[in-house]
Amino acid sequence: MAGLAAAPISMLGRAARHAPWLLIGGLVLGIASPELARLLKPWIAEMIAAMLFLAAFRVGPRQLVGAARDLRHSLSAVLTLQLALPVIVAVALNAMGIDGGLAMALLLMTAAAPISGSPNLAIIMGGDPAPSLRLLSVATAILPLTVIPVFWLSPALGSPNEIFAAAGKLLAVIAASVAAAIVLRRFTMPNPRIEHIKAIDGLSAIVMAAVVIGLMSAVGDALFERPALLVFNLAVAFAANLALQVATLLTSGRFLSAEDSVSVAIAAGNRNIALFLTALPAAITDPLLLFIGCYQIPMYLTPMMLGRLYRRRIAHGRQTAEAGAAD
Repeated sequence: MAGLAAAPISMLGRAARHAPWLLIGGLVLGIASPELARLLKPWIAEMIAAMLFLAAFRVGPRQLVGAARDLRHSLSAVLTLQLALPVIVAVALNAMGIDGGLAMALLLMTAAAPISGSPNLAIIMGGDPAPSLRLLSVATAILPLTVIPVFWLSPALGSPNEIFAAAGKLLAVIAASVAAAIVLRRFTMPNPRIEHIKAIDGLSAIVMAAVVIGLMSAVGDALFERPALLVFNLAVAFAANLALQVATLLTSGRFLSAEDSVSVAIAAGNRNIALFLTALPAAITDPLLLFIGCYQIPMYLTPMMLGRLYRRRIAHGRQTAEAGAAD
């Protein structure tokens, strides 16, 4: 019996070691198989909730809550990325007279909270998911407030009231998932062994791969019908995502610990723009669907493209902390 129980744990551990390739496999499979993408698409919300549950279960209540200082850092980062940045983008777009679907998509991207899978990305790259989970919780909680000036500067997006219900729904999902994970962790696995942690990481990677399959339907269609438009949207999505991550990592490293700066950088470039699809009218969101699909690709390729940079930053930070403790 012990051997049977150990087998799935070992398999999930192997999935954790190959997590970046699992994500790439999800991207390829979602594009190559539109039927499978359409089959999984209705379950995206449930799979996102499962990702949150797994991240919170892995972290545990003590690390999740964190110190008051950590929460202050999270709030400062959210206000910078989710309020100041989109306001600057909105003012710049208005000043240059730029509008249209792609401009609106970039604005909504900068105004969105981090993706629900950001703690899982931190795990894949060897970081601590607790700062990412705190950042995600704070960002989602204050999203109904931070979108008000962005919408006021962009009347074409509609009333901020239309976003409140969607933001509240996402916040409820996060609260329920985290609460369930904390309760279950306390009563079933208060002190998990390393093989259990690896198994949770592997299961998280599998769920993330399934999520991206469901988000790839629009990209698969454009690949054959509008390839030039697809390439353009991909280029913009990659540029926006990578530029935000690298710039944030370099800037935040001056003020935050290595673990926190990695979490903030991941959150800066990987935003839950799909949230707005549930709140805005179809006339606004339909032109955004291709960009949203393209935007998933650099998000899920983040471990492959920036993993070495993030791991080096984390390793350097831990070495510095150990040296300071030794002194």
